[in-house]
Parts: sequence; C-alpha cells; structure tokens
Amino acid sequence: MRTAIVTDSTAYIPEDVRNQNNIHMIPLSVVFGNESYKEEAEIKAADFYEMMRTQKELPKTTQPSTGMFVELFEKLAKDYDAVISIHLSSGISGTYQGAVTAGEMVEGIKVYAFDSESSCMIQGFYALEAAKLANEGVEPDAIMKRLNELKAKSRAYFMVDDLTNLQKGGRLSGASALIGGLLQVKPVLHFVDTKIVPFEKIRTKKKALARITELFTEDAKKGTPLRACVIHANREEEAKKWLAELEEQFPNVEFTLSYFGPVIGTHLGEGAFGLGWMPQ
Repeated sequence: MRTAIVTDSTAYIPEDVRNQNNIHMIPLSVVFGNESYKEEAEIKAADFYEMMRTQKELPKTTQPSTGMFVELFEKLAKDYDAVISIHLSSGISGTYQGAVTAGEMVEGIKVYAFDSESSCMIQGFYALEAAKLANEGVEPDAIMKRLNELKAKSRAYFMVDDLTNLQKGGRLSGASALIGGLLQVKPVLHFVDTKIVPFEKIRTKKKALARITELFTEDAKKGTPLRACVIHANREEEAKKWLAELEEQFPNVEFTLSYFGPVIGTHLGEGAFGLGWMPQ
C-alpha cells in the first residue's frame, strides 16, 4: 500500500526538507485588510513581521477550504492508496476538521487525519516520522499508532512577549490575558486538551526561558533519545544562542532551529520563543 503524507503550512518544515521526504503541504493564509497571502508560498516569516509593524489592526488567519483538501486528496488518489494528514491543534484551528470532512468526500483513497494537538515544528516532527515510516512501507494504521505513541510523550512550552495578540485572536481567555498584562509577566504556555493555556506565570523573559529549559532537562536526563526544536518569532540570533547552549548541555539530543511563521506569529506576536521535544 502506498501512503502519502500531508501536513499544513504551520508545521514550518523547510521546502527542501518537505521535498526530500515527499511531504505534501496545504497552506493556511493570513489576511491583511483585503489582501490574503498563503503562508510559506506567498509570504515568508520575515516579510510578515515587517508588515505587522506597520498595521494598526491584527491580521486575520484563515484555514484551507474543504475544497482545497478535496482537490489535493483527489490528486493523491491517482498514485496512492491512503493519505495521513497531519495538522495543527483542533483547539486553535478548524484545519484538522477540514481534512476529516474532505476525507469523507473523496473516493479511491483512505484518509487518516491526525490532530497533532500542537503546531510548528513539533507538528513537523510527526510529519517527518510518518514520511519515514511510509517510505519503509509501514501500513497506515501502524503509522497512526506510532504517531499517537509519540504524542503521549511529546512536550512543548512557549512564552510570548505580549499577550495582546492571543487575547484578540481568541486563542487565550481574556481573563488570562488581563492578569498577565497587569502583572507584566512573561507567561509560559502550553497545550492542554488541544487548547493554549498558561502553564506558569513568570516575571521576566530570562526566567521564562530558564524555566522551559528546566522542564526540558527533566526529560532529557531520563536517557531516552530525543529530538527537539527551538522556535522563535523573528528573533533568530537570540534563538541561535539558546540553541547553542542547549546543544552544548545535551550533546545526545537532535536539535533543530525553527520559527513561528505568519499564521502562528499572528497570534503569538513578535518576540515569542518555544521549545518542543519528543522521543526519536
């Protein structure tokens, strides 16, 4: 059985890596006024953050239409028997549900939709693992089982420089945003049951990053081989410095540097940082 792997643009897997692993990408979009841009295709992260600085209003984000999914799945049906479609958390976007709906509409290919319950390169790790297994001829049911095993052991924490965007975009409760603003904290956030919620409220960015490193250390010291990613919102030099510190401290962990692109960056805002990891 030939199995195709699909993910959406919020995995932020570099194009050359997607091509090497035969991963198909369906884009989400950001909308500035009347202009819509497909992320990773029509707008890159650096240009997005530059545009954000000049806008008075927060851009909107849109998920792929069901029709876009149907078109992609029907195209894949010509060469594949099944598709595993891996998407950002269903608690912050309807993209996963769009894949489910489209999968019920197409004929000639079986669609397995996977809710990463996260986003960014952690979502990308699932897609890369699925692609590796598919290339080895592993059956779709077994790939899905593996992805769910990884999900149970994966972790991701992030901090934002300002809670305003998360509050405006409805991705964090107003009460949490208000409390954070009053206390001038740099909250550490994570996903719980598909939603973004505060993990701890911490006073400074330095302490927030140190706390995330501490949480990572707890798992890294257990001896299980890990893959991890440092993620940033237009703060590449700072992210590289953090990455170098982690690589020196944990030489047995496979690290990747990634970024919060336009769609996720809309909600987190410039200056956000994250660290995610899962077993290799």
